[in-house]
Amino acid sequence: MNPPETNSSTKTKIVRYPTAHLIREIGRGVKGARSLSASDAHDLFQAIIDGRVSDLELGAIVIALRIKGESIDEIDGFLRAAEASFAPLTAPQASFAPIVIPSYNGARRLANLTPLLAMLLAREGVPVLVHGVEQDSGRVTSAEIFRVLGINPTVNTQNVVQNWQNKLPVWMPIDVLAPRLAQLLALRKMLGLRNSTHTLVKIIQPFSQPALRLTSYTHPEYATMLAQFFGEVADPSRGDVLLMRGTEGETVAHTNRVRQIDWFHGRVKTTLVEDQPGGDVALAVPVDAEGTAEWINSVLAGREPVPENIAQQVNHCLMVARKMKNNLQGESE
Repeated sequence: MNPPETNSSTKTKIVRYPTAHLIREIGRGVKGARSLSASDAHDLFQAIIDGRVSDLELGAIVIALRIKGESIDEIDGFLRAAEASFAPLTAPQASFAPIVIPSYNGARRLANLTPLLAMLLAREGVPVLVHGVEQDSGRVTSAEIFRVLGINPTVNTQNVVQNWQNKLPVWMPIDVLAPRLAQLLALRKMLGLRNSTHTLVKIIQPFSQPALRLTSYTHPEYATMLAQFFGEVADPSRGDVLLMRGTEGETVAHTNRVRQIDWFHGRVKTTLVEDQPGGDVALAVPVDAEGTAEWINSVLAGREPVPENIAQQVNHCLMVARKMKNNLQGESE
């Protein structure tokens, strides 16, 4: 038996969190498994983040949840623990509430235009935060495109302020924003499967004040679960949400297909854009980072038009972020 683990700096014994009774609930397969309460989910995820769950137990939990699927109560508990694991950011005074854009998928068949969306919003004076992974095998990430555009990863608060003052988006790797969550994302390389953290990082709200989150889904079951979560459980004081089907998993409008966008404000859903049938024909934009960045620069300089669906998405984001800011100012007066 291994000796009790200790923290080398404080010599404090790490008290393991008991998980057998929870694994027994979630690990009985698709038909037999039962979901955790929000309270149990919070405590479990907090223990995982703190390193109080063994590797063996963690593997069992990850696989069990992957097979069962997360409930909205589990997402609620996990998310509260996840957001408490890192220091929140503070957006500067602006005419808009800050906008959060997760970027964890990148592009494989279509150009990744998340950086274009972020830069169009930022130049309007919106404090925009893009967070995600820097690399993903076989895909072109937003990080790679931002680097060609001259926007480097933000590693400290000073860089955050400078970018927003210059009307540029802030690009922050998840390793910098939330290192403990980044460690859990890295389990994918070991286990070969995504885990609940991949869902959580796409819906975290990293600001101390209310912010607008752009959130997307790929699989229909996640559309249902996320709509139920934001409509029934999510804390409305954390801000509003725009939920849409992602473009290869990215939260940017498809350039040739009009897809539904739902706005959640105070747990009330309003459909801003209805899904419309159409051909799945991609805009002729190079998929590689250099080619995509060059095309984005052409759009920003006015040499190429902003794709209509992205322009519509920008307008909806600006409308909601401005309303949120006005509502907050009205409450404080």
